Amino acid sequence: MMVQTPSIIIIIPYFGKWPFWMPFFIESCRANPNINWLLLGDCADLEDLPNNVEQRFFAFVDYCAFVSECLGINFNPSNPYKLCDLKPALGFIHAEDVAGYDFWGFSDLDLIYGDLRSYFSDERLRKYKVLSTHERRISGHFCLLRNEPELNSLFWKIPDFVRRAEDPKNHALDEGGFSRIFLWRKNFPKPLFELVGLFNRWRRVAEFEEAFSTPNGIRPWTDGTQDYPAYWVWRNGRLQNAKDGDRQFPYLHFLVWKKDWQQSSQPMSYEQAQVLASRRNWRIDRDGFHIGDDQ
Repeated sequence: MMVQTPSIIIIIPYFGKWPFWMPFFIESCRANPNINWLLLGDCADLEDLPNNVEQRFFAFVDYCAFVSECLGINFNPSNPYKLCDLKPALGFIHAEDVAGYDFWGFSDLDLIYGDLRSYFSDERLRKYKVLSTHERRISGHFCLLRNEPELNSLFWKIPDFVRRAEDPKNHALDEGGFSRIFLWRKNFPKPLFELVGLFNRWRRVAEFEEAFSTPNGIRPWTDGTQDYPAYWVWRNGRLQNAKDGDRQFPYLHFLVWKKDWQQSSQPMSYEQAQVLASRRNWRIDRDGFHIGDDQ
């Protein structure tokens, strides 16, 4: 009897104006046709969306009211960045949208997906209930959780969740707060850290594996150095870089590079991004997105 591949939906609330690289993000979603995305917010209509990406309009004030009603709290921040604190609660808030899926996840937009199913294999998804792409913390930019009532409600165990969620200040609950449920004594040496984890039932069902998705930061690279790849190449859904040979990566989180792009005197326009993204072969580096090497 054939076992069905676990289904996945990624939920991303986003308000304001789409970043110029959004066409590249959408193309990387298109290249993962057996994963679904739900984009919620007040941004402009996206053109030529693939069948696996749904855009749903929500005014920010209405979305905050929706969150307040779902959670029974007073959620009324002035800055949409505060929504990061709600990421662990999205499966609970959007219970109707995740119904029928085996996994739901949260993600940021400042990344490009590679072949996600190649990394998050059926075997991995059946073995673990939570999959983080960092070794000692929940990866706030991308994380998958099994769609189960207890897991969807796990955010309530974040210490002082209601007060911190209602506070307009961002408390990094998606990473620091949520991570502490799974990872006890995370600064212990690895043998002791692993031993402590055996006594935590949530740690036992979670995978914390460094996927090397966020270069140019504080974490050492695949070879243990801080010599990061000079560029990355996305080609028809496959994501590789200048340093790691044929190794494929699940996604590139260009958190560091985007700061340079945003400060550039001549940033790429959204229209230029649409044209280049449609070629389905690009190079990404400190200066932005470029035509792929073989074009």
